[in-house]
Amino acid sequence: MPEASLGQDAAMNKNSPVKILVSDDSDIVRRGIRQLLSARTEIEIVGEAASYAQTIQLVCDLHPEVVVLDLHMPDERSHPPQEVRSHLNRRSQILAISFFNDEETAKLADRFGAVRLLDKTNLANTLIPTIVGLCQSRGLA
Repeated sequence: MPEASLGQDAAMNKNSPVKILVSDDSDIVRRGIRQLLSARTEIEIVGEAASYAQTIQLVCDLHPEVVVLDLHMPDERSHPPQEVRSHLNRRSQILAISFFNDEETAKLADRFGAVRLLDKTNLANTLIPTIVGLCQSRGLA
C-alpha cells in the first residue's frame, strides 16, 4: 500500500492534534484503541463508529484526518469497499485493521484505499508508530 501524507487541512494547521475516527464493530477493540491513543497529545479521537454506515456519516460530520477502519463489519454487504472508499478517501487517510493477515485481506485493504494494513493482534506495537509517522509527515513529532 502506498505511503501517504495527511490532507490539506492537516498541512494548514500543523500544531493541532491529528483527528482520528475509530471504526470497529467491537466495543472491546474500540476501547483498546482509545486506551492506546488517549495519552498521546498529538492525537485526538474525535469519534467512534460501529459500522460502515456510521463511519461514512461521522467522516462527513467530523472530518477526521485518519480513520482506523476495521475491514470486516456487519454491514459490509450493504457498503462495499468502493462505496466506503468514495466517502472516506477525499477526506481521510485510512489505516485498515483486521485479525486476518493474508493476501486476500491485503487486497481488501487496497480496495478501501488504505495507506496501511495493521494486524489487530499487534495494534499495541504498531498503531501508535504508524500514526506518529503520519504526524511526522506534517511536522508534529
